[in-house]
Amino acid sequence: MRIGELAEAVGVSTRAVRHYHRIGLLPEPPRRVNGYRTYGVRDVLRLARVRRLTELGLSLDEAADVLADDEGRELGEILAEIDADLARQEVEIRRRRERLAELLRRAADGPLDADDAVSVPTAELLDRMTTAFPGSDAARRDREFLALLDTSGAAALVAEQYREVLHDPEVVARTAELYRRFDQLTTRSVDDPDVTELARDFAAAVPAELVAGIDPGLDLDAHPFAAAFLRDLAPAQAEVVRRVYGIWSGR
Repeated sequence: MRIGELAEAVGVSTRAVRHYHRIGLLPEPPRRVNGYRTYGVRDVLRLARVRRLTELGLSLDEAADVLADDEGRELGEILAEIDADLARQEVEIRRRRERLAELLRRAADGPLDADDAVSVPTAELLDRMTTAFPGSDAARRDREFLALLDTSGAAALVAEQYREVLHDPEVVARTAELYRRFDQLTTRSVDDPDVTELARDFAAAVPAELVAGIDPGLDLDAHPFAAAFLRDLAPAQAEVVRRVYGIWSGR
């Protein structure tokens, strides 16, 4: 293949191919007697892997390091890896299209907002929370926080734990009462007796599987995100969060 054919086969520009030659990321084949350089299957594979690695967020230097470790591998092994990678992409594309289809169905019933674009498990949990706890400011904050966690995948564990229990009327009633008591603390002082009692009840209501992953040594007021979250609460509410975390971490 000529350079244009190589670039087209992988979906990059000839300018990118020449840049990879200059930085040593893609070996530059010698020119033939007619003055043209020709490329083979291994060049296509290497260029495809460069594109794949950079699309994953690796820098060109990092991609070069990864590829250096693969020198001498059998062609069949490399092809099997590419095939497995394509299979993973197919699964991800199907998942994204399923989510888009769901969003389009919901859009037909009314306008969407930015938090509607979360993953399917998180969206299901947010929908259930909206139905179960209407009008609660504390529940609204939790929904916003879960939508934020969804960007890192951390909300998946929460969604798994609460997927079924929010269909239990008793669980919904107990949680709604906790939210109601938390909302009432907006005008209370940090030494209000309800702060200690509510912290204890909140800490006991969260499944042990979620508590197991916390960092017991974390200082909430020193952590940038946690501190910002606490500042967004009323003083008594923030104190409840601190005490809940203290109970979870054994302090």
